[in-house]
Amino acid sequence: MSFITLTRKHKQRLMVVVLLVVGIASAVGFALMAFQQNMLFFFNPSEVVAGHVPTDRTIRVGGLVTTGSVKRAEDSLLVEFTVTDTQHVVPVQYEGILPDLFREGQGIIAIGRLQPDGTFSAQEVLAKHDETYMPPEVADSLKAAQAAQAQVKMPESHQAN
Repeated sequence: MSFITLTRKHKQRLMVVVLLVVGIASAVGFALMAFQQNMLFFFNPSEVVAGHVPTDRTIRVGGLVTTGSVKRAEDSLLVEFTVTDTQHVVPVQYEGILPDLFREGQGIIAIGRLQPDGTFSAQEVLAKHDETYMPPEVADSLKAAQAAQAQVKMPESHQAN
């Protein structure tokens, strides 16, 4: 049997390589943890109502501002409104100045946290930037909700035949 004998120089090089690998692995691990913690997930009102939303982190909720739902406090900048994906509604509270393009019936994305009572406490509200634009997440969410409604209505029409 032959044994490999490492000289002092070889041991030092091996130690440097091991330290480099450990250092790079640690840096990558910390970067991935930071990235995951700062990621803002998007949820539509149906997912919020179904309880698929984390309550321990900041998220984005989007949909259409329900017509007739905007209520402004007279003594503060508090605004309450509801957001819908045409299937479910989520109440939103926001204290601050809303974007100029915010209005009922328009698509918005609110960034904040879901409260234990089911109200979404927004830290920021983003509105569309022109007449033809709707945030992609909101547009996809509305299409999915309309498709789900069409599937629910389809069996009823088959039963009538």
